[in-house]
Amino acid sequence: MSLAFEQAGFDIAAAVEIDPIHCAVHHYNFPDTSTICADVSDISGVDIRALSNIGDSDIDVLCGGAPCQGFSLIGRRALDDPRNLLVSHFVRLTRELKPKYFVFENVKGLTLGRQRQFLDELVREMQFFGYDILSPWKVLNAANFGVPQNRERLFLIGARRGLKLPVYPESAARNTVGDAILDLPNADNFPELLEGDVVKASFETASIYSRRLRGLMNDPLDFGYPRLFNSELLTCSGRTEHNEISRQRFDRTLNGCVEPISRFLKLDASGFCNTLRAGTDSARGAFTSPRPIHPNFPRVITVREAARLHSYPDWFRFHSTKWHGFREIGNSVPPMLGRAVAGEICRTLDYTPCKPANGIQLSSEYLLKLNMATAARLFSVSSKVIGQRLRKPVLSEFEAGFQMRLCEPEAIYG
Repeated sequence: MSLAFEQAGFDIAAAVEIDPIHCAVHHYNFPDTSTICADVSDISGVDIRALSNIGDSDIDVLCGGAPCQGFSLIGRRALDDPRNLLVSHFVRLTRELKPKYFVFENVKGLTLGRQRQFLDELVREMQFFGYDILSPWKVLNAANFGVPQNRERLFLIGARRGLKLPVYPESAARNTVGDAILDLPNADNFPELLEGDVVKASFETASIYSRRLRGLMNDPLDFGYPRLFNSELLTCSGRTEHNEISRQRFDRTLNGCVEPISRFLKLDASGFCNTLRAGTDSARGAFTSPRPIHPNFPRVITVREAARLHSYPDWFRFHSTKWHGFREIGNSVPPMLGRAVAGEICRTLDYTPCKPANGIQLSSEYLLKLNMATAARLFSVSSKVIGQRLRKPVLSEFEAGFQMRLCEPEAIYG
């Protein structure tokens, strides 16, 4: 959303994120933005104003995409559910910061079944605190806004009472998987990408979509600050090693079909990508979400290929590990989708954006390689802010055998 609103013509004053590693990546890409590494439940509007040096300035937009999980409770307010704590703090910060507009983004499931109770309650809460709501709210599919990916997300937009409400954006031109990634060199051709995620490579970029993301062609809807980067580098492209049997299965799978063993979708160059997901966090085992198979090569896609399918420009970098990189993409709003929403707010503010002439130098690549401990030290926070998986104790051979016999008495009595 930071990139989306910048491309629409806004300056990003501050971003709040609890994970130090993601904070480091955000700071790399937005060095002039105040990246606040904190639990949003522990920070106030006054804190945000002070840390971002905006003082008493009127804030145009507050964005948030907090997870919502406490949907099934009956007879109590869903916003009081501890699992929805972050959403209640988004409401609180809206009340404290008093932005002209707010944008709340979430999964489509929030609009279905009993989850609607939560959404209706959120609307009433915002109205109580002085905001008119753009109604009816809408679920927007990123594929309808230039992103070559089927990804449906709810957008709830509010305006401070007395201000004009924007409209939801209309659909735009569509792009395909082929438009997005077929110009990228095959990562499997570079041994260096077994250990790192960056290599010098040559590109043959033809599609307008890819040429814009590579910075080779002007994007008339991108009013973000130019970033200074080396376009000869293939970045975020660490390889995934597959055994020969898996590669053969991937190769036999038809484009647009699911490989039956892995259950990975093999992309069709003429179609859209399926929804890219984040996978599980550290507390739930740190598993990478299933990644689609490349349309032309017998392997899963790289982080850079996923970024292209999400509409990120090539200057935008992610953490050097595949796990963090895919989580950062899978948890994010596709920039072109967010930009379409931000553009409507920009027009409602009666502001005509222009492309800045001055570029921004990206921060040190060191920020893209930090582990949790070093990232936490950088932001002076605890390395325990993100939950870690509780692992079962290692049992001795005797203990393990004893437990097996308790569970399987026939092993003893035969």
